[in-house]
Amino acid sequence: MNSEMAKDSLKTPKTSSRSAGNLSISIWAAQCGKCYKWRKISTQEEYEEIRSKFNEEPFHCENKPNVSCDDPTEIEYDSLRTWVIDKPNEPKTPIGFKRELCLRGDYSEMDVYYITPSGKKLRSTEEVRTFLQKNLEFSDLSTEDFSFTTPHIMDDTIPSPSTK
Repeated sequence: MNSEMAKDSLKTPKTSSRSAGNLSISIWAAQCGKCYKWRKISTQEEYEEIRSKFNEEPFHCENKPNVSCDDPTEIEYDSLRTWVIDKPNEPKTPIGFKRELCLRGDYSEMDVYYITPSGKKLRSTEEVRTFLQKNLEFSDLSTEDFSFTTPHIMDDTIPSPSTK
């Protein structure tokens, strides 16, 4: 990994599992801005909280209870998993909605969807706009509360064709 990628990896990444064709997010993680060790993040909600204010409040080991930079890393950056890096300061998913990330089977890119409280899958900003216009109980939300920006797939962790 070159130094530019090391800077980029300060963003909060996710890893995806490859087992049995499952290409969903299995681990949420953040890299400490001081010691550069990776720390597992317990939930997607906690991860999104860190990501949403990353530029103003960079992640540090001390953000986790009973953890310091002196502790061993919790997860190694390696090619055992496919790593994807999110852009910092993306908005948190609105309460009641679920943000779903799907890695395409050919590892070419990720798709972002939002699942509404009623279970409808929204695939684009236009679908969000239409949904919000039809569902006035969400009048406090706007399309800016939803981000379809896709995380960057780390090329050096994409499996070779024989291991996909």
